[in-house]
Amino acid sequence: MSIDQTAIYIGPLTIHFYGLILMGGVIAAAYLGERIAKERKMNSEFIWDSLLWIVLGGILGARLWHILTPPPSMVEAGVTTMYYLTHPLDAIAVWRGGLGIPGAVVGGVIALYIMARKHGEKLPAWLDVIAAPLALGQAIGRWGNFVNQELYGAPSDLPWAITIDEAHRLPEFADVSRYHPIFLYESLWSLATVFFLIWLGRKYGKALKPGDIFLTYLITYPTIRILLDFLRLDASQVGGFNANQTLMAVVLVLAAGTLIYRHTRPDKKKRK
Repeated sequence: MSIDQTAIYIGPLTIHFYGLILMGGVIAAAYLGERIAKERKMNSEFIWDSLLWIVLGGILGARLWHILTPPPSMVEAGVTTMYYLTHPLDAIAVWRGGLGIPGAVVGGVIALYIMARKHGEKLPAWLDVIAAPLALGQAIGRWGNFVNQELYGAPSDLPWAITIDEAHRLPEFADVSRYHPIFLYESLWSLATVFFLIWLGRKYGKALKPGDIFLTYLITYPTIRILLDFLRLDASQVGGFNANQTLMAVVLVLAAGTLIYRHTRPDKKKRK
């Protein structure tokens, strides 16, 4: 057996730390979701019954988003969307990194929708249950990016700047060793979001409508993603626009608009 920075090697078996960290995030999220469901007198077993499918949907969506929006450095190296489509083994190699959170959320929500319909559960209520656990999974999962040295920002001399090995630096920054730890910023923000969403549900649960907590998540996450992408050196581009920033801006506006509309529109009963 041998161990390096990214994996444990046991004979022909390779256990990637990236995968272990992601699975750790999934398990932690599931336990938190179970606890929240119990607090709300909901069927907590639904979490475990649906977990595998939500995870598979999330991984599929995350990988598809990466395949459709590869970063410029990969495009320059010839790893484009078309490359993935013609090299299916590379397309499924998620252990090498390359998972996009926007796609993970979409894929996971689609899987949750299917499972909710199958079990006769109400989707909006369960979206609220998984909002904080989703943020927790992201807070933990981002440390997988640290292990792979794949999510760092602009060069920095700040005390908390991280050192990136030369093999993982962009060519134009080959002589620069220290960078903003974007993964850490997002992880801490996501952890704060966990506590905020739990507090929101407990403090204002009676005033909130089903789906409001998830809509709030769709405001908090896009906010940090938009800000941090200004620091990213290798942000995915589609049609000359930052793919993630553009999508997150649209999601944020729609979520905020929906939330405001739901709580300001005239009550139908009062109009009668």
